[in-house]
Amino acid sequence: MEETIWFYGICRFTGLMSMGRWLIRKAGSRVIILNYHRASGRNLRSHLLYYKRHYRIMHLEGALKELFMPDKYQEKRQDKRTILVLTFDDGFKDNYTNAFALAKELQVPFTVFLIPGYIGSRRRFWWLEGDHLVNHAQVQEILFEKRTYNLKLLADRTELSQAIYRRLHNARTVSDREAFLNDLRTALAVSPEYIKDNAGALTWEEIYEMQESGWVSFGAHTMHHPVLAELTETLELEDEINQSRLILQQKLGKPIDIFAYPLGKMKHIGEEAVKTVEKAGYSWAVTTEPGINTPKSHPHLLRRIVINAESNWVVPAAFTAGIGLIFLPFFAYGKALLSKGVWFYSFLITSNKQLMEGTKSSERC
Repeated sequence: MEETIWFYGICRFTGLMSMGRWLIRKAGSRVIILNYHRASGRNLRSHLLYYKRHYRIMHLEGALKELFMPDKYQEKRQDKRTILVLTFDDGFKDNYTNAFALAKELQVPFTVFLIPGYIGSRRRFWWLEGDHLVNHAQVQEILFEKRTYNLKLLADRTELSQAIYRRLHNARTVSDREAFLNDLRTALAVSPEYIKDNAGALTWEEIYEMQESGWVSFGAHTMHHPVLAELTETLELEDEINQSRLILQQKLGKPIDIFAYPLGKMKHIGEEAVKTVEKAGYSWAVTTEPGINTPKSHPHLLRRIVINAESNWVVPAAFTAGIGLIFLPFFAYGKALLSKGVWFYSFLITSNKQLMEGTKSSERC
């Protein structure tokens, strides 16, 4: 990761990022959608300040209306910067405590995709359960999927956590997933604990406050966050997609026209889910397939760039300029370039220091 930051730093130093932003702007109407999950850490502020400086930040719905219906929604603007949208998936509590606080301070809008089945429940999101259960197990060993895990060993705990995640990920129904979790808590002698930190989900009161501010809008992210391609029952697939929208519309008193697919890669979505989203009446849907959206993009398979809120600001800067997207598929080859880039950057810094020291010496003479 450190080498990646060095490389992107060189891209900025040499003007490649500025060129990337210029090329995207000159290419015509474009919408860059970023995908965050957590909002913790100290770097999110630097991300937002960078975006404010270089992009026109909008709510997702407004940005997509301008992209797909320019004659109706695109006004004559002096601001010709590329549109950028911030989205947060799942509705973690730190979207309120951290992201919302920054949005009000810096006046930056963003969109949160909510999972009604978790809102206010104080339950852990299922993908966090593996680590939690293993770390709080009261037994020394467990037989799981024909293998005995010794929980005194770090390697076994790690592998068990990963195995639990795979089992939850591949659940064919939500009820199967929850039944498995209950059985596992019993087997590991872990009592269900309420969440008391920012790993939990938002409450309705927090969501109402965010909506009333005008800085935060919302979309649907299914009822219980199953992996849609894994579901075997058509009725459950339809309920997950339809009910989340209905509940959010009832609670928030506004139309919900945008959907985010859980996990978001095509292998997690499946063709049936896309058809169901279209049939449900959503105007747009977003994936986590990387890329930048154009007026020719599929409205129900929009691309997003996944960003970690704890990453150095130069990482999202590189991705929004298109540089990160170019190197993403070739990072095996890119690592060789990174090492050369670190050497080149160090050479420039050393040479500059030597030049400055030589200048100071000549001045003293």
